Amino acid sequence: MRPKASDNIQDLQYFGEFGGVNPSISDSSTYTFISAKTMFDTFEGNTEGCYLYSRHSSPSNLYLGEALAALENKETANVYASGMGAITSVILQLCDSEDQIVSSRTIYGGTYAFMKNFLKKFNISTSFVDITKLDVVEQAITGKTKMIFCEAVSNPLLEVADIKGLAALAKKYNIPLVVDNTFSPLSIAAGKLGADIVIHSLTKFINGSSDCVAGVVCGSTDFCLSLKDVTNGAGMLLGSTLDSLRAASILKNLRTLHIRIKKHSENALYLSQNFEKDGLRVVYPGLKSHPGHQAFKNQMCADYGFGGLMTLDVGSLDKANMLMELMQEKNLGYLAVSLGFYKTLFSAPGTSTSSEIPLEEQKEMGLSDGLIRFSIGLDNDIHRTYETMKDCMNTLGILNKKAMSV
Repeated sequence: MRPKASDNIQDLQYFGEFGGVNPSISDSSTYTFISAKTMFDTFEGNTEGCYLYSRHSSPSNLYLGEALAALENKETANVYASGMGAITSVILQLCDSEDQIVSSRTIYGGTYAFMKNFLKKFNISTSFVDITKLDVVEQAITGKTKMIFCEAVSNPLLEVADIKGLAALAKKYNIPLVVDNTFSPLSIAAGKLGADIVIHSLTKFINGSSDCVAGVVCGSTDFCLSLKDVTNGAGMLLGSTLDSLRAASILKNLRTLHIRIKKHSENALYLSQNFEKDGLRVVYPGLKSHPGHQAFKNQMCADYGFGGLMTLDVGSLDKANMLMELMQEKNLGYLAVSLGFYKTLFSAPGTSTSSEIPLEEQKEMGLSDGLIRFSIGLDNDIHRTYETMKDCMNTLGILNKKAMSV
């Protein structure tokens, strides 16, 4: 039975101190205490109802964290100054020297670089595997494994993780399943499906206006408190806490997420279906031809569709670059990294967001240099968008059979 959409976010109410329909912004770096004893207790971890210092937390961060916890059906959440700030804090909180991580082979390039290269400084190793094959994941687990990490929908190949299956595997070995759900908020409720910890880059769909960088960790109260511990909390000590002003801004944008995701998904499905009919090599989880189509259907919240990300393989990097430049010239979108903006964004991930992955590994996982990743925007007339994109492809000879066989 598929998960149902949750209205938890819409049900949350926060009022400003003077009755404002938006909560007041806590524009302070530090907070006063009535008694010295309360300050001491706060440093010792008894933070109920108290604020210490904005690197630790703030009322604005708490409001946003509670809303995001409701999004993922978790007890609480901590917000960070970037998605990577969230990811690195979780990893360093869970892993010690000589520990191991089992991770999907197709993940965001920054996450890959942190696991593959930076963690060597701490003698923490990562086994990168095909996350869609549960038997392969299980074979990689050892006595030193401290977490299974995956993206619900992977960047940039759009592989779909079986979160329920991975959660059962994680439970079997008593290790946490950490899921980056940046590509599929609302469409996939990773927390409800069994993920112990859910991460988002708030920079993308959740904020939706490409005007800030932020991240979140949703999980149990105990785990989120451990991240904020003043003596050994990775979130607290690495200093990656989100600014209160940005937290307040993201919370307001979050209120329209359900409307935006529906439109992103609707437009991406329309384009992918039509481009597939045209004979293009298109990948989108909403297409029956996608290897993970059924896996996505089994765990999706149907109200929100299959998400706003799709890829097209046009055969070579030169053609990809020419097409992206022409589409930008025709005002179809922007040649830019990131995703979730109201305007369509496109980039060649092999030379941008996944460039940290060595070329031989890119080829092994199926990331070709002609691949373009599209974050489909909120276009009102998506048929006109399709026709204009098709004209660009015809101009460059991408739609003829000879070009597509390259």
